[in-house]
Formats: sequence, C-alpha cells, structure tokens
Amino acid sequence: MTVVIDQIEERLNRLEKEHSIDLTILKEKVKDVSSNEEANESALFYALNSIAMDQSKWTFVAADFYLEQLYREASLNRRYSHDLKYGSFSKLIETLTAKGIYSEELQNAYTKAELDQLETAIVPERDQLFNYIGIFLLADRYLARDHDRHLYELPQERFMIIAMTLMQHEAPEQRLELVKEAYWALSNLYMTVATPTLSNAGKSYGQLSSCFIDTVDDSLDGIYLNNWDIARLSKDGGGIGVYYGKVRALGSDIKKFKGNSSGVVPWIRLINDTAVSVDQLGQRQGAVAVYLDIFHRDIMNGFLDLKTNNGDERRKAHDIFTGVSIPDLFMEQLKKTDENGKSIGEWHTFCPHEVKQIMGWKDENGQPLGLEDFYDEEDHKYFTEKYHEAVNHPILPRKTYRAMDIMARIMVAQLETGTPYMFYRDEVNRQNPNKHERGIGLTSIYSSNLCTEIAQNMSPTTIVNEYQDEDGNIVIVRKPGDFVVCNLSSINLAKAVPANVIERLVRIQVRMLDNVIDLNTISVGQAEATNKKYRAVGLGTFGWHHLLALEKLYWESDEAVAYADRVYEDIAYYSIQASMELAKEKGTYQKFAGSEWETGRYFERRQYTSDRWNKLQKEVGENGMRNGWLMAVAPNSSTAKIGGSTDGIDPIYAAEYAEEKKNFKFKVTAPDIDHRTYAYYRRARHELDQIWSIKQNARRQRHIDQGISFNLYVRHDIKARDLLNLHLTAWESGLKTTYYVRSTSQTEIEECEACHS
Repeated sequence: MTVVIDQIEERLNRLEKEHSIDLTILKEKVKDVSSNEEANESALFYALNSIAMDQSKWTFVAADFYLEQLYREASLNRRYSHDLKYGSFSKLIETLTAKGIYSEELQNAYTKAELDQLETAIVPERDQLFNYIGIFLLADRYLARDHDRHLYELPQERFMIIAMTLMQHEAPEQRLELVKEAYWALSNLYMTVATPTLSNAGKSYGQLSSCFIDTVDDSLDGIYLNNWDIARLSKDGGGIGVYYGKVRALGSDIKKFKGNSSGVVPWIRLINDTAVSVDQLGQRQGAVAVYLDIFHRDIMNGFLDLKTNNGDERRKAHDIFTGVSIPDLFMEQLKKTDENGKSIGEWHTFCPHEVKQIMGWKDENGQPLGLEDFYDEEDHKYFTEKYHEAVNHPILPRKTYRAMDIMARIMVAQLETGTPYMFYRDEVNRQNPNKHERGIGLTSIYSSNLCTEIAQNMSPTTIVNEYQDEDGNIVIVRKPGDFVVCNLSSINLAKAVPANVIERLVRIQVRMLDNVIDLNTISVGQAEATNKKYRAVGLGTFGWHHLLALEKLYWESDEAVAYADRVYEDIAYYSIQASMELAKEKGTYQKFAGSEWETGRYFERRQYTSDRWNKLQKEVGENGMRNGWLMAVAPNSSTAKIGGSTDGIDPIYAAEYAEEKKNFKFKVTAPDIDHRTYAYYRRARHELDQIWSIKQNARRQRHIDQGISFNLYVRHDIKARDLLNLHLTAWESGLKTTYYVRSTSQTEIEECEACHS
C-alpha cells in the first residue's frame, strides 16, 4: 500500500510543478483509501468536483488520473505491465489487424523495422497536454477497441496510426519523415483531423471524408436515387447537404397534367426518415441539411415550417436541417421602404419546372435553364435580369409576397429551431475560383453543406440509359454530376499561433488532407469521381476566443477585427503556397486550367498586392494548384474540446458551465482562464454584440475560398428589427453564409459531428 501511495504522491508532486497548483488536500484524500484502483478513482472524483474558475488547472489533474485508468485497461487487454504506459506498437497493429479492427493495409505498407522506428517516435508525455474533457472524449469515441468494446489503443498510438495511414503512399525516401511530421502536428495538439478521419483512419471500415452535397434532379429517378445515395453516405458517417431548388413546386404539372405535383415537402419528409433510419456507424442518426431557393414557390408553402412545432404534422420534418439560398436582389427588396419607413419590397416565387417550360432559356449546349442557374456578378446582374424577365412574363405563374413577410417567417423559424441557415448565393458564386467550368453568370454553386462551410461546384446526377446485358442483368447507366466532397482538418489557433508554427503546420496539414482524397473509399461513385476531379480540401481553425484571451484582445474591439485579418491572411498564404508546392511535386487538380487560380483573378478579387502575394500569384500561375478549393472553417465542437480549446470561431458558452451529453456530465472552464485572461472571457456568447462577430468574420471570409460555420447568438426576446439588422449586416459585409441563429430560449442544438475537425 505504501508503494501505491508513494507512486500517486509522486505523480501529484509532478502535477503541482507542471501546473503551479497546490494539491495538498488531494494528497491527504489519497492517503485515506485502501487500494490502487480506489485511490485513483477517489483522486479523479475529487479533481473533477474541484474544477472551477479559480481552480481551472484541476482539469489536468483529473485528466492525469483518467489517463492512468486508460493505461491500466490497455495494458490488461494487451498483456504488458501498466508501468510502461505504452506497450509494443507493432504488436498492437498485429493484434488489431488479426481482430479485423485495423485494415491489413498498415501491415502491408510498413515493415517491422519501420514500425519499430515509428514506435521510438511516440512521445507518451504528450498525453499530459490533454485536459479532462479532451481525453475523455477521445477515449470514449475514437480510440480503437475490439468488438467487445475492450480498449486497446492509446492516444499517442491513435495519432501515429492516423499519420501512418495518411502518409502510406508517399515516396519511400520521405515517407517516414512525413509520418513523424504529421504525428508532431497531431500529438502536440497543434491541429485535429475531422471526426471521420479521427475515428476511421487505419481501420477496416468507414471512410475519411466529412461533408457531401448533392443536387437533386427534377425527376422521380433523381429524387429516389438521391435518397439512396444519402443512405449509403450516412451509413459511413458523412454529413450531407441536399439542394432541392430544381424540383418542381406544389401544384405544378406532371407530364402536362395540370396541378399534380405534390411539391418538395413530401420528398423532404422521405429524406428525414432516411436520416433517422440509417444511423452513422451505430453512434448517431444521420444528419442532412436541405436547401431551397427563396424564389422557389414552395418556400412559403411548407418549407420554412418543416421544423417548427405549429401546423400540420404530416408536413413536418423535424430531424433534418434547412437552409435558404438567397440572391442579393431579395436582400435589396428588404431595404425598400415608403416615406413612413414601412417595408414595401415585393418578392415573387416561381416553380422551377414552369420557368424552364415557359421562359425558354438555354445554355450553349441547348439545355434548359431556370432562375436558379443564374447569379449576379460584380459588373453584370445576370440573375436580376432573368428574375425581372420572369416577373414581366404575362403567363408565367407566380406567388407574390411582401419580401418582409418572407423574412419574418424565416426569423420566426430561426428563433424557434435555429434554422434555416442563410446562403448568399451571389457572393458565393462571385468568389468561386472554379466558375470557369460553367461560365460567368451561370450558377456553379447552388447551396452549402450541413454546416455551411463548404462551397464547391455542383450538378445533378442523371440516368441516361437502362438496359439488359448479355448475362440478363439490368444495367442502369448514370451520368455523374458534381457530387461535392470535402475533407477537413483544423488548426488549433491557441497552440499553433503562440508557438509560431503556422507555416510548418499548414505544409504538413495540406499534404495530409490531399492524401485523404486518394485513400478514401466513398460508396457513392459520383462523389468519388468529383473528389478526384477537384481534389477539394477544407483547412480550418478553432480556438479563436482562446487565442484572443491569450493575446489580451477583447472580442468587441477593432483590434480583434484587425487581428482576424492578419491571422487568416497568413493561413491563406501558407495554405495556397503549400498546395502550389504539392502541385509541383504531384501535379495539379484536373480542372486547374482556366480557373481563377491560373488566371490570377482569385488574387485580384481579394486585393492581394503585397510583394509576397505577387510572387505567390506568379508561382501558382506557373506551377498550378493541387487543390481546387483549399480552406473552410468548420464548427469544431467535439474536436476543439479534444484539442483543449474553444469551439471554431465562436465565443465561449460561459466562463464556467456543465458539459452534458448522453453518457456524461461534468464541469468545464474556459481554457487557460485565470486572473489575466478572465477579463477577455467575461462576456460570453449571448452577451456579446453580434455586430462585432460579423465584423471579425467579414475580415476572415476575405481570405477563405470556401465558407465559414458562423453562428449568430441572440436573446430570445430580440426585436425583429434587430435580428433583421444582423442578417442585413452579414450580407452587406460579404459573408457567404450564416449557420444557426441560437437564441437563449433554445435547448442546446445537437450538431452533426461529421464536420467537426
């Protein structure tokens, strides 16, 4: 017993020194118990109950005792002395491969000598970087276990397995160094990978990509095949966005029979049922966001009420999320008033099928076009012209509303349910570096994804033939559309920026993301084809509020806005540079020629004129880009907690609060909170002026080629004009999207974790 107490006291002395914390009381508590397990559990329980704003470092004490439990469990299952903490790495791979947990590819890719060399690169001491919630979430959700849920893998081994998986096909002469570099980035918590990669890398099941977006064709085949594709992706853990703006509206004709269409709502209800029925690896139900244009006739005929609690339950879809695709012209109509200040802007909604039938617009290939197929450029208002043509057509059916009445319905739904998300389609398409695939003025991007940070070219998949082959099989031939895929990872700003490692970090991070594309096994063929075509990745960030606190910058300040500009410009520069260097080494993405990356227009739109940018622009033009899209800021809730920092770009929930999920509840404090940082954390989410958040995000968005998961936090009693002002300010500031509107009356919204990175 004395030996046990001495060992624990030795650990406590170390923790006292590392964290500058007095653990005298805990030492006394430990002496009162009679066995090793009881001593550890007692210390963990006491440490968890001691976490508070004035004792925030107790989270590391709790983490240390929880780690001891993990070491004991793993050593018992793997049959080595727990005093070693980590056992044989090659033996772990051999065991879990034999059990069918790890893929055989790891053993095939690396020799025993290489595995032994990588084992020496593992640094168990980096486990001490975890706070309690971070190590708990990592162990609970991501560390490899056998089929009976027995723990085998430990944190540093998970990081090494991810690094080995993502680098397995690199050139032999540099592969081990790249593995070590990726491990350095992950194990120091300088970055995290998205949930599918964190969970599935190295394993014999699951895929590695986070986000998918499909465009639904206006046909029965298109609708049901989309549902089938959603089911297959949802099974593997993907978060999915679906654009429904091409599907005909309620009351439209079918095969020229008038008034027979049931509109989009019944089909969306089918998607809702699929999301519930096909869960993600048995861990959570599927997560799907459905987007509709604000000029679609069904927008006010059920779509905006899909998730609300009033109305006909037969026309509800409570388990999906909604988003609205909004042109500049609608926002301009909201600003129109009479001499008394009353809103007078009108808005007309149409059926996309009727628009194509009656207006007769066609592309250069003779394919019919609808309103959704145009957007407003800076120097030519293509959508506005077509919209007014439609409005002025004498026989085109439409429903007309006061624009403010539509916006009022949107805001009521947002305050009740958090959705719909806002997608500002003109700004997204204007800033798209790959619009050359469709042409200026023609929409390439119709909607975003589940978490509003992805913006890539989209088009529907269609059936072009169905026949019986010589063996009697029925063969369906599908013409693949651009089915969006994105692969995510994120920089831990609060660790990487102070350590001055952004350039080194981004270089390895972009390579890791790019390798995901070639390693992935996506069950939907057109998604895999699109992934290879554009090689899109989404490098993001988390820990923004944490970083501001460390830098002693108040959220509501011009200094924080300017700092966002500087930090994200650097991230953009190093990301583009890294992709350019990869293109020199491995080749450009297929559709680089003619893109705004090649022409330099990408840099001109963002007014990058410094010497370093001019040099990089020239290098990109000469060498190309490996990735068609490069940056996207995801929500990063769970993985930000694993990294020991704050969610995404969000302000903190509170300086001290109870974190509660289905299987746990414990106290959490803002990271690195003390007498120096408290002032910068004092005002939390719903207390901060959201205009300052919009200002920060506008500066940030300038440097991000895709989008940003950006929440608006409001009080439940916010006045309609104030919420409207937030939306107008976001749009006028050049934001591409806004995510949830989170009011103080809503219960905490369960987000999809696929996009958390």
